[in-house]
Amino acid sequence: MQTSSETSSSPVTGSALGRSLLAYGEARRTAAAGARRALGLNELDARALLFVADNPGARPSHVRDHLGITSAGVTTLIDRLVQRGAVRRDLDDDDRRVNHITATVDIDAPPWSSLRAFDADIESAIAAVDPAEARRVAQVLERIVAAATS
Repeated sequence: MQTSSETSSSPVTGSALGRSLLAYGEARRTAAAGARRALGLNELDARALLFVADNPGARPSHVRDHLGITSAGVTTLIDRLVQRGAVRRDLDDDDRRVNHITATVDIDAPPWSSLRAFDADIESAIAAVDPAEARRVAQVLERIVAAATS
C-alpha cells in the first residue's frame, strides 16, 4: 500500500522522482566542485579541458562555441591551461594562423580522472541494474527532460 507521500506531491517536496533527479544533480555538482578544487581549476577551465580531451586537436573556436564564451575569453582560458601544462597549442601545418588544442594530461589517470569519477561511478552502478529496467528508466528520463526543455 502506498502512503500519501508516495501518491501525491506538493510544490515544496515534489515527487520522489523529482527529488531523486535533484539529488543526483546536486551530488554530481558537489563531486565536480571537489575535483576542481583539488586540481585548482575553475568550472570553465575544467569544462574546457574535458572538451579538449574528448576532441583532440580542437580549434579554439570550437572550445569557444562549446563554452559559449568570447574569443578573448577562450584565449585567456587556453593560456591558463597551457601554463598549467594541461593542454598544448599546435600550429596547423597548412594554415599558420590556426591553432589546434590537445590535452597533455591523461584525463583517465589520477589526479585528472577525478573530473569524471562521479560519472564513472554512476556508470558502474548502472551496470549492476537489470538492462531492461535501465532502458525503461532511461526512456522515462528522456521524456521528462524533453518535456522540461521544450
